[in-house]
Amino acid sequence: MGEPRPSSSGPRLDQPSHPIAKLVFAALIVGALGYAGYSILVDTQHVGEQMATHVFAFLIVALVIALGFEFVNGFHDTANAVATVIYTNSMPAPLAVVWSGAFNFLGVLLSSGAVAYTIVTLLPVDLILHVGSAGGYAMIFALLFAAVLWNLATWYIGLPNSSSHTLIGSVLGVGLANQLMTAGSKGGTAGVDWGQAYGVFSGLFWSPLIGFVGAFLLLFVMKAVIRTPALYREPERDMPPPAPIRALLVLTCTLVSFFHGSNDGQKGMGLIMLILIGCAPTAYALNRTMPASATAAFVESAKVGTAPFAAKAGIIDPDTAHARAALTTALQQRKADSAQVYGAIATLSGDVSRRIQGYGAISNIPAAATANLRNDMYLVLDTSRLVTKAKDVGTRFTPAEVKAIGAYQKNLESGTRYIPLWVKLAVAVALGLGTMVGWRRIVKTVGERIGKTHLTYGMGAAAELVAAATIAFADRMAVPVSTTHILTSGVAGSSLANRAGLQFRTIRNMVLAWVLTLPAAMALSGGLYWLLRQFVG
Repeated sequence: MGEPRPSSSGPRLDQPSHPIAKLVFAALIVGALGYAGYSILVDTQHVGEQMATHVFAFLIVALVIALGFEFVNGFHDTANAVATVIYTNSMPAPLAVVWSGAFNFLGVLLSSGAVAYTIVTLLPVDLILHVGSAGGYAMIFALLFAAVLWNLATWYIGLPNSSSHTLIGSVLGVGLANQLMTAGSKGGTAGVDWGQAYGVFSGLFWSPLIGFVGAFLLLFVMKAVIRTPALYREPERDMPPPAPIRALLVLTCTLVSFFHGSNDGQKGMGLIMLILIGCAPTAYALNRTMPASATAAFVESAKVGTAPFAAKAGIIDPDTAHARAALTTALQQRKADSAQVYGAIATLSGDVSRRIQGYGAISNIPAAATANLRNDMYLVLDTSRLVTKAKDVGTRFTPAEVKAIGAYQKNLESGTRYIPLWVKLAVAVALGLGTMVGWRRIVKTVGERIGKTHLTYGMGAAAELVAAATIAFADRMAVPVSTTHILTSGVAGSSLANRAGLQFRTIRNMVLAWVLTLPAAMALSGGLYWLLRQFVG
């Protein structure tokens, strides 16, 4: 086993920050928090919503913690992106972290928002429907505290760990704890959606394997095609690489930073929206920016999209209370392939359409009706998705019917699952600024303690290219993946391809972190959730 190279052989990581930079940094933090607070006041006043003092206090604390998670995510995860350009002398460390922070900011700001609600759908159905309850508040605090604590612990010892992995473990821990705590209650309870979790697990499982194998193969191809010896040699101390190589490395760092912001930033957005819906449902439970002109299209798509369910339901129970109960049970048990569920979808969907049509537009829905309407739309959307995502959906519905149901689902999603611009901006600032602090521990691990030799230009480019392509694809498919796992395993793969060897002590610790993060985060969040429920009921 090789020992870590002394830091004296690497780049300078200890340059002090300029006093003006610190002032700008502090001003951006204060400005982002102030803008978030001002936006909440404007949004709630616009719909005439008055929050109780204790609810407003909870909202502010929860938002600070959620943005704190994204801040920690910035210096924990994005340090991986800048390690290659710093250790190949492509960019000085201070410039690299600011550059990466800026493109993380842009990545969040230009993200689609599709990943945001992928994490939220892992939460128990009953807690999502009643997120403004004591149990909902306990859920939010437990999973946020657990994720931040584990991230800080692994950062403190300089261990590259996935914030995505941590957050998902926290969400699953709350779900499992909720299931165990209410197992004896009448009608059962909602715990972990293991079907949804499986898809998320797949992304996290394949992340390091894709990074390792992809970078290993790419560097072999580069060596065969690009026969430039300087690419595969250790950089001379303090000497920047040739211009084309430097441009390639800066480009790959830029892409990883941008796509990290685009994918990871959305996870914080989803949690913030859950907090806002719980504390200020009138303002945030429904997308009030949808124009009145969209109402007719929504009602028509509901009519066409619900018709296949009604046709296969047989006798339909018109009672909306019975329909809600049937759909809630279907989501809890993950079973939606019955005539009763089809009929419940038709009943509740028809009721939703009539209410929206009666008010003229989603923006006109009064405070008293907002929470119930949002929950009904959620039940119809997620239960219908259980049906259309089933492997045998082709035997139950024709392609035209599946297409009509999908169009209706998109309209339901547009009405309930949206991200206000100020939320994107607040998360973008938190993630971008987080990139600029606390990065040294992780950068040193990636640059000095994975391979036995210094990181070469080719190794850095191969690892970053694979990471950028993988994260971009995952973002398009709305699948959360781990930037840390992809990039660090990519560095390991490129080290082997360059015959540099690996420092197995670091590799062992990385594998342990990969294996232990999920159960550790689950235990932390589950324990915190149980503890909080003892106090809040």
